[in-house]
Amino acid sequence: MTPALLRLLLWRELRHHPWRHATALLAVALGVALAWSVHLINQSALAEFSAAVRAANGDADLSLRGPAVPDALFERVAQDAAVEIASPVLEIDTLLERPDGRRVAVRVIGLDVLRAAPLAPELLPRAADPESKDRDGDREGQRRFSAFDPDAAFVNAAAVAALGGTPTARIALQSGPATVSLRHAGSVAVGGTPVVVMDLAGAQAHFSALGRLTRIDLRLAPGTDPDAWVRGLELPEGVRAATPGADEQRVSNLSRAYRVNLTVLALVALFVGAFLVFSVVSLGVAQRAPALALLGVLGLSAAQRRTLVLAECTALGLAGALLGLVAGTAMAAAALRWMAGDLGGGYFPGIAPRLQVEPLGVAVFGALGLVSALVGGWWPARQAERLAPAQALKGLGFALGAGAPPAWPGLALVGTGALAALAPPVAGLPLAAYAAVALLLVGGVALIPTTVHALLARWPRPQGALALLALQRARHQRGTATAAVAGVVASLALSVAITVMVASFRDGVARWLDTVLPADLYARTATSSAAANQAWLPPGFVAQAAAVPGVLRVEAARVVPVVLDESRPAVVLVARPLADPAAVLPLLAAPRPAPAGAVGVFVSEALVSLYGAAPGRPFTMPVAGTPRELWVRGVWRDYARQFGTVVIDEADYRRLSGDGRVNDLALWLAPGTVAFDVQQALRAAVPEPGLLEFASSAELRKLSLRIFDRSFAVTHYLQAVAIAIGLVGIAASLSAQVLARRKEFGLLAHLGLVRGDVVRLVAAEALAWVAAGVLMGLVLGVAISLVLVFVVNPQSFHWTMDLVLPWASLAALALAVLAAGVATAALTARNAARAPAVRAVREDW
Repeated sequence: MTPALLRLLLWRELRHHPWRHATALLAVALGVALAWSVHLINQSALAEFSAAVRAANGDADLSLRGPAVPDALFERVAQDAAVEIASPVLEIDTLLERPDGRRVAVRVIGLDVLRAAPLAPELLPRAADPESKDRDGDREGQRRFSAFDPDAAFVNAAAVAALGGTPTARIALQSGPATVSLRHAGSVAVGGTPVVVMDLAGAQAHFSALGRLTRIDLRLAPGTDPDAWVRGLELPEGVRAATPGADEQRVSNLSRAYRVNLTVLALVALFVGAFLVFSVVSLGVAQRAPALALLGVLGLSAAQRRTLVLAECTALGLAGALLGLVAGTAMAAAALRWMAGDLGGGYFPGIAPRLQVEPLGVAVFGALGLVSALVGGWWPARQAERLAPAQALKGLGFALGAGAPPAWPGLALVGTGALAALAPPVAGLPLAAYAAVALLLVGGVALIPTTVHALLARWPRPQGALALLALQRARHQRGTATAAVAGVVASLALSVAITVMVASFRDGVARWLDTVLPADLYARTATSSAAANQAWLPPGFVAQAAAVPGVLRVEAARVVPVVLDESRPAVVLVARPLADPAAVLPLLAAPRPAPAGAVGVFVSEALVSLYGAAPGRPFTMPVAGTPRELWVRGVWRDYARQFGTVVIDEADYRRLSGDGRVNDLALWLAPGTVAFDVQQALRAAVPEPGLLEFASSAELRKLSLRIFDRSFAVTHYLQAVAIAIGLVGIAASLSAQVLARRKEFGLLAHLGLVRGDVVRLVAAEALAWVAAGVLMGLVLGVAISLVLVFVVNPQSFHWTMDLVLPWASLAALALAVLAAGVATAALTARNAARAPAVRAVREDW
């Protein structure tokens, strides 16, 4: 037949069955919309952060960085003939006090305006317009030189929003145990999180950093080799050279694992949608079997029948992808407006990024929608190609024999998936583990006929002709079971895997909190370790706290961020008493002794994964800016910090660093003591009442679990979508099977079966198949959960957990799917059995 006739047949099919095709189209659209919206939200937030980092770093060729870069180094490099521009910068993470007394994290950037202008124009202060004139004359001159005023501060839009949206005359910043009040003199254009820019000399004076910088931005003379120049520079200890791109890489690495895992979970809906396309297109092919057979007799070849079905899938895929891209863009725009770019992971706080749509992403996610539709329609197209016209014209549908595909392909896929799960991460991502999940899922679906046969072969012979007929057909037509329950297995397996993973993680976090929160009351100077480094308690405060009535014991800690790799987020160094490490840390194994004279530390699992800090071996890291060789005594679980924590005894830390400051307190209270009274007494002992933030162990536990639940809220939503698509797939696939057997039902009616008997027959067959699919989905889901718990999580987030199987939730999920499948089959059979028996079989004669 001609291509024009094929196009006419395709148009007729799409036009005359809109509701059936709408189901498949919406499945593709929903999958594309979810995946595309998640990608857009994360990508827009990341782009906003990266743009702010680039603006803050400026157009430098190289940066010399360290916790304490001496002014003398700046003077030396500024005079070097290979350096065109040298810009000294002091960056400080601290806290900004809001008018209501609450504090928010802010980055203070002190710079030399004249030197920074060519490199970082978005950091240049823009003085506010003069509001009035005083008795001494025009204030324009004072405004013009306000950038050099050591008490002047210039804030970006995010800082103004943090202040309540209205600029204030004075800005209060935390500096040690006290606050510094600065004059709000204007603004800066840099975006991202809250930023305050001020004169370098003023920043050094106000934040106790005289003679110290954090980086020197350099633009080298043309033709200068940066690597060779750095090698001849002889940098002081603790100072390292870094490219500006390292900051962008660090921002990307901060949330990369969360973004990738969330996108993969969003693609689950698209993956399950492919099974729904399979079911819906199978339904269409089953309904059109006589028409396709007639067209075959009239000259439509087997290859053209396959092309016709694939063209139908292509149309569905293109339309679904387009609808999904539009819907996903709208969803992302709404989320960025109302959720400020944070999907619960907490990686992009304090920003409201603009929606950024890239053509490559549109093409990729649109192509994914098309591919899912074609993959889902491939097997029905092959069925249409293998259609036997003579049998189809007599109403027998497809030649579905008792044979089933061999078991070895499915076993090979499952075995390959198990081997892939053992592979190491690629570029820090569990790509092989994702492939293992896909292989396990596809292999499990391929094993459905074998599983059905194995489960039903040993079933005892039932009493009664109807039950025997249902069992024999379910047993011997097991090849049909793949089409009937593929959606059940796919959706249920993925839902079970996500349920087990979330339950395991939550149980691990709950038990971890029981270990790390032994005290009754906790006090800290800041929520983040970077800001806490600039906010510490006054000398002697620990002794004052211990003397407060009702306080039995006080344990102080010092929390300091340490950069080990410029391309990765900082790790956290915690100095605290470690008289009995096994009692205060959730260690994975018994602590090892440190060699004589060595300083022992305990590292979190992330240090092992990212930096190779193995127990019983030395590990070098900077302490107060000086590299020190430490001895790893053990590894502990830390679910609070993804990129690593090092715990050192406070006495060792003070000896190595000379730093006796404290920014965290744990307090044990006497029975009957009112925690509020203790809080009031401690606030009265500090220079600024807002310096301390308090929380009881119960409050911290509740808050931590609430943050955990918020982080996984999106995964629960995606899981619900996958289940819904799977249930729709049950309805469509079983409907296809029932409609393909309408002539069989007519014959059974002639043999004496009434409508109720037909309904019970189909329900019994569906019960056997769906029960096998549910069992397969449960087993496969637990297998996939093992990959998620023991491979994906350690490779993505660098922590481990114990497997927890929530049997009640899994049983409820399985029973719901089973009941939905049987009820759908019964309703469909009831509608099919309404046709008069004579009309149902008259085409056979």
